[in-house]
Amino acid sequence: MADHPSFRETSSAGALIGRFARPLPPPEHAAFGASFGRWSGRRILMLGEASHGTADFYQARAAVTRHMIEHHGFTIVAVEADWPDAAVLNRYVRGLPLGDPSEPFQRFPRWMWRNGIIGDLLDWMRDWNRGKPAERQAGFYGLDMYNMSDAMQSVLAYLEQTDPGAAEIARQRYGCLQPWLDRPGAYGRAALTNGYHACEEAVIRQCRDLLERQNYGAEALEAAQNARLIASAERYYRIMYRGGADAWNLRDSHMCGTLSTLLKTAGPDAKAVVWAHNSHIGDARQGDMGQSMGEHNLGQLARQEWGDQVALIGFGTHEGTVTAASDWDDPAEVKTVRPSHPGSIERLCHDSGPSSFLLDMSTDPGLMEALATPRLQRFIGVIYRPESELLSHYMQTAVSRQYDGWIWFDRTSALVGAGSPGAQPDLPDTWPFGM
Repeated sequence: MADHPSFRETSSAGALIGRFARPLPPPEHAAFGASFGRWSGRRILMLGEASHGTADFYQARAAVTRHMIEHHGFTIVAVEADWPDAAVLNRYVRGLPLGDPSEPFQRFPRWMWRNGIIGDLLDWMRDWNRGKPAERQAGFYGLDMYNMSDAMQSVLAYLEQTDPGAAEIARQRYGCLQPWLDRPGAYGRAALTNGYHACEEAVIRQCRDLLERQNYGAEALEAAQNARLIASAERYYRIMYRGGADAWNLRDSHMCGTLSTLLKTAGPDAKAVVWAHNSHIGDARQGDMGQSMGEHNLGQLARQEWGDQVALIGFGTHEGTVTAASDWDDPAEVKTVRPSHPGSIERLCHDSGPSSFLLDMSTDPGLMEALATPRLQRFIGVIYRPESELLSHYMQTAVSRQYDGWIWFDRTSALVGAGSPGAQPDLPDTWPFGM
């Protein structure tokens, strides 16, 4: 890690934050979303989060998303969620027949998308879309590449309706992966041995066959993207046991490819709001991820693909509570977030004074330069280990180069969702359709 900034550099940066920070009203106030109109001309607005379990971040992103849809013509809401699960919600917000879908977002971490804030946003989008032609409706999409099982079912169901012969071929091709659908990690371990190239070749052939159909209706798009997901996920589980940056890079490349497909399908004037963790949307080149870990991410790839049509907005907090687990697949807990570490960007923001604010990095050259000095930044995912926080959750970043803007909430509260402490007992059964 780089040396900590000097006291003089730190105090100067803190003063600049206090000077140029724009106080924010509560997210439920109309002026909150309007504060982000400065980025309304961008084609892609990426909204981060410093953790996957903080209610304030979800409320803020929902408010900005509603404003961008209602006032600035954004029609794509693309989130760090699995494509087949989000497709169920996309049909819901568009008022399309749901058929007999599997209940979405049943796997760990359920609280991320099965929560009241998301339910309220989906209901708002459904109301907004009512009576509008399909091309003007706002859709809800998943960028991520997990849930091979539902993706396969979706591809086969689509082909059964459109081309039963092709469905039988697809069933044979996917047969290699069928025994592993409930334990894809075991497939990854087994793939370290010889004999699994047939799976790779089969899923790639199936993906190509669907893409070559050149039919980009809603159902065809859903099926083609599911085929892409299966091909990416198969490769992901094969390489995850090698270690290094390959698995992370594949995942973020897949997310960027999905976003590109959504924009191309929706047309040259389409605009997207993206929700993903800070670690995905903050330009990886501007910190430890790209400089020492060999990782790229969605924000970096988007800047490389779309340039100044992209705005990257990071989020931060000083202390509070968060919904997280102690290990993967462990029960969700409400954990206390430790006060931010001295020398971090979060401590600078805390010391600057305002309890919540928006910082536009382009406001002042001095601010941009001061926040380009590498500093610690905290990243909490679905796992939080406060006992080893400095090693587990901090990285060095140059914040003003990593993001175009920064949203600050000094004290934050845990997100309440399915599976988390305090969740409504009926949330898993009624969400979102019975809310």
